[in-house]
Amino acid sequence: MPETIANIPEHVREELAQRLRRTGRAYRKQDIQVVEKPLLKRAVGASALGNCMEWFDFGVYSYLAATIGKVFFPGASPGVQLISSFATFAAAFVVRPLGGLVFGPLGDRLGRQKVLATTMIMMAAGTFAIGLIPSYATIGIAAPILLLVARMVQGFSTGGEYGGATTFVAEYSPDRRRGFLSSWLDFGTFVGYALGSALVTVLNAALSDDQMLAWGWRLPFLIAGPLGVIGLYMRLKLEESPAFQQQLDDHEKDLAQESAGGEFKTILRDHWRPLLLCMGLVLLYNVTNYMVTGYLPTYQTETLGRSSTSADVLVLVGMVWIVLLITFLGRLSDRVGRRPLYAVGAVAMIVLAVPAFLLLKAEGTWPPIFGMLVLTTLLACFAAPSAATLPALFPTAVRYAAMGIGFNFAVAAFGGTTPLVTEALVNATGDDMVPAYYLMLAGAIGLVTVKFLPESARLPLRGSRPMVGSREEREELMDTSQDFIRYAEAGQRSPAP
Repeated sequence: MPETIANIPEHVREELAQRLRRTGRAYRKQDIQVVEKPLLKRAVGASALGNCMEWFDFGVYSYLAATIGKVFFPGASPGVQLISSFATFAAAFVVRPLGGLVFGPLGDRLGRQKVLATTMIMMAAGTFAIGLIPSYATIGIAAPILLLVARMVQGFSTGGEYGGATTFVAEYSPDRRRGFLSSWLDFGTFVGYALGSALVTVLNAALSDDQMLAWGWRLPFLIAGPLGVIGLYMRLKLEESPAFQQQLDDHEKDLAQESAGGEFKTILRDHWRPLLLCMGLVLLYNVTNYMVTGYLPTYQTETLGRSSTSADVLVLVGMVWIVLLITFLGRLSDRVGRRPLYAVGAVAMIVLAVPAFLLLKAEGTWPPIFGMLVLTTLLACFAAPSAATLPALFPTAVRYAAMGIGFNFAVAAFGGTTPLVTEALVNATGDDMVPAYYLMLAGAIGLVTVKFLPESARLPLRGSRPMVGSREEREELMDTSQDFIRYAEAGQRSPAP
């Protein structure tokens, strides 16, 4: 076997053999898509900014959950205020699948770029509106109703945001670097959360409790307006993704005609296996994600009795650690594969969830920091490969719509409800280790999912031509395909033993 072929990972070699077998010839220039670097940088940057803005709001809301409960539900007990605040938070996730059902088909029919510009406008408007809602003391029951409406606008727009952004970046990324480049999407996620949580931490330190209740809590939400204008400008400058523009492979054309318009019946009938895999991975990632980012700030203050400043700083340390780690793990997933990264993370979650929470509960400075670093390292293992792995499960013709179904239904059912369910279970049982058990269950489900997950690292997306980052890389792939054809022909000419 020629060295150029022997050095290719086995799953990549098998995919190359199948594609060459279908065409009956080596690759030509027109068979391989070269991605221009300036377009690639703009696509990754604009998509990451949308995630950054979404999670800026999420970090703000998570850190202000107790304050929002006092502003909009003042007549309830502290525990009920908190649960009511988390219930309003979770309501946004109830409408996320509806957003996915609407924006997903539009993204497959009209294009990714147009839909992503629309979701950016809606997301910014919903977040900005929260900062303008009068308190319960001013307008009574209308205040929590308006809060609920604003959160549902956010949730509806977010239903088309992450699935579209991951699809867009994955379709722009060269096959060899898709894990690294797609990890910048979740880099934006955690930068946004860190910025939101840092802003609230500064406000809590600079303002009194009365000032925060009166007007301080509004400031972070009002910042969303200018951020949304910047994000919209960047997204309107984008070109449509190469995978959406190009013709599908011959073996995918029938599928494209059959499922044009993203008919959900077709997706559920023909793609239910990858849909279940998508939901399993999303559960693993987002239960961990919302446990760390959505619940831990409140867990430390309300359950462990720590000051809001120490709780905020601890979670902020974890977010900074993820930001430093995530693109390294994305690059690692291109080298060792997506499945090993998920599998190691899932096993570690089962083993380390309880020790991590015991460290979080411990007195002193360093044990809680170590506990937080353990949890955020596991979260980074799930976040880094997700934006590259999930879109690769589906062909181009239905990718946006299928992501809209799989991602949003799993997030609505298991991710966004994590703070609400965990807080309710802790209150009902009196056991402050419930969050650790919840994470262990998520790890077990994730491990089963990984067992059936096909490896997608360094492979072209389904229904797309091979993607490379330079003309030199295209020449190299063409030469490899020629070596592969010669090797196959030599094997056919050899006499049977």
